[in-house]
Amino acid sequence: MQHDLREQRRADAIPDTVLSLEHPPVYTRGRRSQPGELPMDAGWYADRGIEIVDVDRGGKVTYHGPGQLVLYPVCRVTDVKSFVCSLERAMVKALEAESIEARGRSREGIEHTGAWVEDRKIGSIGLHVSHGITTHGLSLNVDCDLEPFSWIVPCGLPDAQMTSIAAEGHDADLGRVRAALLDALAAELGASLDVRVLT
Repeated sequence: MQHDLREQRRADAIPDTVLSLEHPPVYTRGRRSQPGELPMDAGWYADRGIEIVDVDRGGKVTYHGPGQLVLYPVCRVTDVKSFVCSLERAMVKALEAESIEARGRSREGIEHTGAWVEDRKIGSIGLHVSHGITTHGLSLNVDCDLEPFSWIVPCGLPDAQMTSIAAEGHDADLGRVRAALLDALAAELGASLDVRVLT
């Protein structure tokens, strides 16, 4: 679906579009992933109901699952670093609406890209850009099971502690967070986005 939308966006047949969804339990391996980031074999993960999928985004291994908000922006960009910072700021603003103080850390190095609450990672970013159009995007932990992160080296950071809105002790309503995040992203991009919520 993302690839089809990317080609439509490239042809200017559609405006900038954002897919909003939750994934079933899955580990995705980005282009920079290393074998040691999934220390157990595929059968071990399958026994726990988690599929492993190779994807063409940047970044390393991460986990997606129910209770995690995923946004895939299919947008025309001219400055990828600026776009990544916009995604970080949108997550930070949505978390601020939940009374959580967070910050983006992409300026500290590619390995720290995402949204962080102190030294705990709450949101991740991984993009692919082809012909100036983005696919893949961001994930924000709202009320997801964090244990599967402990079975991998998340985002290539062995010492990273993952967190969520719920784990930070806040009421976690995915619909409310989705609305705040989409509003913040639209404000960051200065555009009206075509939003598609997938169920």
